[in-house]
Amino acid sequence: MKGKVTTKKVKKGRSTARQRREKIKDFLCVAPALGFFLVFVYYPIVDLFRIGFTNWNLIKDSYKYVGLKNWKWLFAGSGFNTWLSSLRITFTYTFWEIAITLVGGILLAALFNKESKVFSGLRSAIFMPRYIGISTSAIVFMWILNGQYGILNYVLSLFGIGNINWMNSDKTALASVLILTGWRVVGYGMMIYLAAMRGISPEYYEAAKLDGASAVKRFRYITLPLLSPTTLFLFVTTFIASMKVFQSIDVMTSGGPYESTNVIVYWIYELAFVEFRVDRAAVVATIFFLILLVFTTATMKLSGKSVHYES
Repeated sequence: MKGKVTTKKVKKGRSTARQRREKIKDFLCVAPALGFFLVFVYYPIVDLFRIGFTNWNLIKDSYKYVGLKNWKWLFAGSGFNTWLSSLRITFTYTFWEIAITLVGGILLAALFNKESKVFSGLRSAIFMPRYIGISTSAIVFMWILNGQYGILNYVLSLFGIGNINWMNSDKTALASVLILTGWRVVGYGMMIYLAAMRGISPEYYEAAKLDGASAVKRFRYITLPLLSPTTLFLFVTTFIASMKVFQSIDVMTSGGPYESTNVIVYWIYELAFVEFRVDRAAVVATIFFLILLVFTTATMKLSGKSVHYES
């Protein structure tokens, strides 16, 4: 009996040692990636928070810690109104980009969900803007939306609509940027939804047809619920990307006119590299990071009950 017990203990000890070695090997495999994230992602975030407690000005050679001075400037000083305005503009832009990506994408996917050379060519044409650089696209759209000789105003004049000063009016400047954005993102949403639709089993639709369900009802009660994981993916990724919009704003409007397109990332850029107040830019960037983190986490948790993975 003692010999059997001893043998079991030896085997258990060998198994434990083997498992420990396997865990060490697994850790060594992920260590390079972990080190990369620590150096290039997590450390900058921590250092960004630290800079917010200094008076770092790029014009000066040195800086010192000033406590909560920059935080008071943002929440109880002259920066508060600009912060609220910039946050409102950013969320407005984000709302419309998400709406264009989700609604436009799913409608185009349903329309072009057919196998033919014509539809394949049309899908390629709609998706192609995704691969064109934002700066290049923005320059082209500055010509299209020009208030004096833009092609869009020319087309509108054929229907009796007068010239619209698209980019130089605080009422239409953000809409001008959204026109460019919609042209670029709707094809991406279409392709993602189209790939998801192809993954839905046709048995669902065949059973619904036998029950007499119309095309609208099949779309409402089969397609939309089974596309909810794709919708969640597009919502989260589009939310993060649209909240960080910068290039199109920088090229087309430079945050104007009258700060009507002054989104948060562009404001951070101006604070750091125009006003040279890296300390204030760090505070705004820190709060912006927390907003993205909270909204993304909340979305993932709240959507758990409405997302279906049966397909």
